[in-house]
Amino acid sequence: MSDQKKDCDCDRRGLLLATTVAGGAAVAAAAVPFVASLAPSERAKAIGAPVVADISKLAPGEKMVVKWRGKPVWILRRTPEMLASLETVKEKLSDPDSEKSSQPDYTKNPTRAVNKEYLVAVGICTHLGCSPSDKFKTGSDEGMATDWAGGFLCPCHGSIFDLAGRVFKGQPAPTNLEIPPHVYDDPANPAMVTIGIDSTDSKGA
Repeated sequence: MSDQKKDCDCDRRGLLLATTVAGGAAVAAAAVPFVASLAPSERAKAIGAPVVADISKLAPGEKMVVKWRGKPVWILRRTPEMLASLETVKEKLSDPDSEKSSQPDYTKNPTRAVNKEYLVAVGICTHLGCSPSDKFKTGSDEGMATDWAGGFLCPCHGSIFDLAGRVFKGQPAPTNLEIPPHVYDDPANPAMVTIGIDSTDSKGA
């Protein structure tokens, strides 16, 4: 085979390879916007697209955080001891029955919950919008009062909340933490919770 023909074959192979690579890159580039279009847009999230959280591995005493409408939403799986504390602090609370606080009607109960094990609350202080810290240990172990039964402390101005997100008397925060609309896949034995929708609103909130 002549050198001229060899050069010609090499040129053809090079052109074929370049075309294949370019075509593959174009397909990949086209696929990215398509895949991205399947996820909720940032705008949709901002205006309140429902958010699904897997709580199947959340152990008693553990808390996870998901984002809904740009806000942190806490999901706390309460222990029996945590639940018992809700009654012991009732007389110290500003609004123990959540008559002045934002929450769905189906959570207007002492635990502020559909399933009493799980607190689902917007983790933003109702005073000036700071995010309270976890203070789950009882007593003075975490710098709280000796009779502290566990709950949350806002580090900005000192507002304290119990383990149902209810504010104590005499605090800067005017109301209890917000309870967002939510629904479980199985209220009695939940594995998933959807924030931003409830059983009376199939389109979300």
